[in-house]
Amino acid sequence: MSPLITVDDLRALGSAPVLVDVTWNLAGPPGQEAYDAGHLPGAYFVDLDTELAAAPGPGRHPLPSATTVTETFRRLGISSADTPVVVYDAANSMSAARAWWVFRYFGLTDVRVLDGGLAAWKAAGGEATVEAPAGGAGTFTATPGHLPVLDADGAAAVAAKGVLLDARAPERFAGEVEPMDPVAGHIPGAVNAPTTANVDETGRFLPPADLQARFTALGVSPSTETAVYCGSGVTAAHEALALESAGLPATVYIGSWSEWITDPTRPVATGKD
Repeated sequence: MSPLITVDDLRALGSAPVLVDVTWNLAGPPGQEAYDAGHLPGAYFVDLDTELAAAPGPGRHPLPSATTVTETFRRLGISSADTPVVVYDAANSMSAARAWWVFRYFGLTDVRVLDGGLAAWKAAGGEATVEAPAGGAGTFTATPGHLPVLDADGAAAVAAKGVLLDARAPERFAGEVEPMDPVAGHIPGAVNAPTTANVDETGRFLPPADLQARFTALGVSPSTETAVYCGSGVTAAHEALALESAGLPATVYIGSWSEWITDPTRPVATGKD
């Protein structure tokens, strides 16, 4: 089953999934404001900074605790691992992908991303509402470890013997600019693969064949050990989602660049190659 779902397929589902709005913008304003202004009917809001990440250190978006995720699952009314869940954001799925990955890491098995998000929903004639659903009374307990993760040493090992994809913009990869972290550059041996190239101008993902061709050109294959990272572990999940859509498995270095640079002994590369 594809990790993505279209608006038409969402409407055609026989039973309603749990809908989750994960609208978020790194530069602000808070996603709650956008949710309050209008969201899919029945959708709950999940805050990326407080429910899909722990407090910074090391790294800007470490994994949340199982306790935090359990509270979120239960508020969403989730009582079993196979409860269908559809997550979305404003358009390009950058933050929705983080929810997709975190929810699966903590034990949910049926999580999909609404391709194109709220923008696609509205473009197809879907209505938005300002009414928030009442909190659920789920019973599911989150447990970590249902997806593989890498630490810094693991990421360096993949860069040396496989393909380590850096999901950030080319200028950040090259070390020409760094708006978020105190050190610019990338992990030596990494390959730049900006997540912006995973989607079209509307925020929808490219067809699986196009994504496969893109990643194949970067050296990825089903037999290649592949891992992804970004600045803080958010857009890395988007890269992992694109890779899974293309049938190419990949592991996430969740600490990413913001965690890598907390150890001054770790090497830093600059330049576009």
